[in-house]
Amino acid sequence: MPEFEDVTILLVEDDPGHARLIEKNLRRSSVTNSIVQISDGQSAVDFLFRRGDYSHRRGVPRLLMLLDLNLPGLDGYQVLRRVKEDPSTRRIPIVVLTTTEDRQEVDRCYELGCSLFVTKPVDYADLTDTLRRLGQVLPILKVPMAV
Repeated sequence: MPEFEDVTILLVEDDPGHARLIEKNLRRSSVTNSIVQISDGQSAVDFLFRRGDYSHRRGVPRLLMLLDLNLPGLDGYQVLRRVKEDPSTRRIPIVVLTTTEDRQEVDRCYELGCSLFVTKPVDYADLTDTLRRLGQVLPILKVPMAV
């Protein structure tokens, strides 16, 4: 697991309860990576491109994004499009983690370049199980170096 240890997880989630639950269940699955939580789409883009409040942020060698679609300001689709259109960020793996199961929305996210689409179940027990499973998968993903 050493290769995954230097990956920073960018969690873009506007619901503080969901953000805590996601991080808690990733930790329960032995994910020890640094997790940066951002609550809106514009701030996520600013973080990635080191603008605004994040203009002095140091770059990280590897980044993986967990992205909700229903965000204030820029929505997840807009964030996904901006990340995948830019040569400096297009290689960042993006796991869409959202409540929708709509087939068209799933297809749209893959067309925009998401790496994985995971539906957050409404039921609490199912949600924690899904997040635990995601936490087991993340460490086996191969994440490219930043450009």
